[in-house]
Amino acid sequence: MGKALDGVRILDFTHVQSGPTCTQLLAWFGADVIKVEKAGTGDITREQLRDIPDADSLYFTMLNHNKRSVTIDTKNPEGKQVLETLIKSCDVLVENFAPGALDRMGFSWERIQELNPRMIVASVKGFGPGPYEDCKVYENVAQCAGGAASTTGFDDGPPVVSGAQIGDSGTGLHLALGIVTALYQRTMTGRGQKVLAAMQDGVLNLCRVKLRDQQRLERTGVMKEYPQYPNGTFGEAVPRAGNASGGGQPGWILKCKGWEADPNAYIYFITQAPVWAKICNVIGKEEWATDPDYATATARLPRLKEIFAEIERWTMTKTKFEAMDILNKYDIPCGPILSMKEIAEDQSLRKTGTIVEVDHPVRGKYLTVGNPIKLSDSPTDVTRSPLLGEHTDEVLAEIGYSPEQIDLLRTAGAI
Repeated sequence: MGKALDGVRILDFTHVQSGPTCTQLLAWFGADVIKVEKAGTGDITREQLRDIPDADSLYFTMLNHNKRSVTIDTKNPEGKQVLETLIKSCDVLVENFAPGALDRMGFSWERIQELNPRMIVASVKGFGPGPYEDCKVYENVAQCAGGAASTTGFDDGPPVVSGAQIGDSGTGLHLALGIVTALYQRTMTGRGQKVLAAMQDGVLNLCRVKLRDQQRLERTGVMKEYPQYPNGTFGEAVPRAGNASGGGQPGWILKCKGWEADPNAYIYFITQAPVWAKICNVIGKEEWATDPDYATATARLPRLKEIFAEIERWTMTKTKFEAMDILNKYDIPCGPILSMKEIAEDQSLRKTGTIVEVDHPVRGKYLTVGNPIKLSDSPTDVTRSPLLGEHTDEVLAEIGYSPEQIDLLRTAGAI
């Protein structure tokens, strides 16, 4: 059985994280992703945060699986001709250059359309049209400009960025959806189009519940599920909510047995209304199930700190995994705080292909994140990232260059 995107050829001009996240996902679904890199250095992440001398870094390898690498000097006239030939033979061009860089290379949207009117040009930018559209943006800048940082952390501390790469990888996921959607529309129109995913927009999309809360706050002046209620104060903007769940079911992170020595001996506990009586029984507070001060979700809201403190007295007598086993028997929503070490060693994640071990000819075996999206008819095989320029001759031969022509291009410094 074939792959979902068999026959789709992607010209990948991306680097670092946001763009490579997008093209790697497309490659996992079967697209032929041709990564265009600068001879000698390639993607800057090949050498960033290296843990093995002279080997491609994990930063690079974990974002560029299932791709082919070609090296082209796009400033060389003959190299530019090679690139034009590639554009004619590809379906999608993906880039996350600084604003205007593609135009300065001589490949404006109009020029690309002349070469291939079916070409889809997909771009990651920091901001969409507006006062900041020419600004460069990195992960944490996007988190700040998209509303995530202002609503993350505790109310008595500064804004905090998330360890989840919602700016870079999150925007790459959005762009991949845009590309697949444009490919689908092309089957009906026959025409390519531009696809834009702005990092600020992507972060905001992931923070939509906070925009919801902003409107609620403006109308009511208070949000009862936030830890600031009932004794704290609310300002004009959505405040930082600590570990509150952000929804209608209050939740908090609680200490478990061993927390004094293990920084991750914690569990996330949700006091879901339908299982409140079961929670009361588990923690030994059976009387709360009928006490009018605790029996209803509304009555519990001003007492959440007290309630979670009582639940924590119970969780501190159990390891996070023991607590999970007990709570799951009663359908009480909870989740252990898993460290990266625990995740790396989780055999169930390896069995599903969410964590994959890959062998690399230079660095040897390493762990990586596999495809988070599983298709029943298009299973993902994760193959290693390419060496710099590893597939230059192979790709050029496929688009019509003879061995002699390839030799001449290499002599001219075009490849």
